[in-house]
Amino acid sequence: MDFTHGEKVDALIGRLRTFMLEHIYPLERAHDDWHADPANRWRSWPPLEGLKALAREQGLWNLFLPRDYGRFSAGLSNLEYAPLAEQMGRVGWASEVFNCSPPDTGNMEVLARYGTPEQQARWLEPLLAGNIRSAYLMTEPEVASSDATNIATTIIADGDDYVINGRKWWITNILDPRCEVLLVMGRSTPDAPRHQQHSTIIVPRDTPGVRIVRAMPVFGRDHSPGGECEVALEDVRVPRANMILGEGRGFEIAQGRLGPGRIHHCMRSIGQAQRALELMARRAESRVAFGVKLSDQSSVRQDIARSWCEVEQARLLTLKAADQMDRHGNRAARDLIAAIKIVVPRMAQEVADRAIQVYGGMGVSDDTPIAHFFTLNRYLRIADGPDAVHMSQLGKLKVAEYAALTEGV
Repeated sequence: MDFTHGEKVDALIGRLRTFMLEHIYPLERAHDDWHADPANRWRSWPPLEGLKALAREQGLWNLFLPRDYGRFSAGLSNLEYAPLAEQMGRVGWASEVFNCSPPDTGNMEVLARYGTPEQQARWLEPLLAGNIRSAYLMTEPEVASSDATNIATTIIADGDDYVINGRKWWITNILDPRCEVLLVMGRSTPDAPRHQQHSTIIVPRDTPGVRIVRAMPVFGRDHSPGGECEVALEDVRVPRANMILGEGRGFEIAQGRLGPGRIHHCMRSIGQAQRALELMARRAESRVAFGVKLSDQSSVRQDIARSWCEVEQARLLTLKAADQMDRHGNRAARDLIAAIKIVVPRMAQEVADRAIQVYGGMGVSDDTPIAHFFTLNRYLRIADGPDAVHMSQLGKLKVAEYAALTEGV
């Protein structure tokens, strides 16, 4: 299996690394300090738009959509985009600079693959241009949303409209002042078979009845400007033309949305783990305790070696999943997609934890990005489906696969 890239991708990786070195890392602290000021809560950091314009000028824009998205794609495969996502992931907010950040990426995939020409013109084109942002409303507080068939928000046909009622939470990005469109998953055909009861519908952010209940901090961070929050949908009325693909197609849409997105999430986490490893090694080499450099301590060396092995293993597994998706589609790669969702966030959390230990008190502060990497990846073990659910599904697949084997009995 060959994971080497052609000249086009190698050039993109080089340009992206240079952009990060020249424009992202030098501003990392300024960005974080600005958002740490309560006066700036739910406001966009002013230099961001200039950075986005510069990224667009340099051809580092909308790189995430695979080739099969046609005119909307930058022409890269999932495998080719993967190392770019890793580079972006090294700084938590960098992906947005290149218009490659969730939940916009997933929502753009939905609209590009399933949207009507009218839906694409109204919502996809502004998202691709970076003029607006979006949110995806699926998870609910009253049901176990790890089983998406539990989703209880209703989408009821009423004349020329649909009326939506329900409660959602952990909704990312909806508080961003640039968020103008919501993709809402709800139950529209309750009498249909289990996986054909739900639909996905477009709701403009300013539609009457969309109400923010509360912001929801994650490990003490509010993730301004987009945040996570609880949202009430109270008699929200939208035209029938806002339905995506048709009634009862919500699960089909969700699966199409999640496949590439999980590659992106995992490669960003690998970028964070790789950076934590590099910072850990530098700290160990420069720090002296009890008359000995930390890098001369066997336990520290073992932590660095173990972390390198785990990062490399996770990277190769994720690249294999991306390659399988490119060659055979999401369904054929579902065991590998489940595997990376199990392996990668846990690996990144553990590598960050070791780096925190080497840094000591500084490691749990915001003087380095490591503490944020730790909490982010703990959260990602739940986002896009808890790792326990992925383990259950993967175990089920492998039991069926291996139980059917007759060779070697």
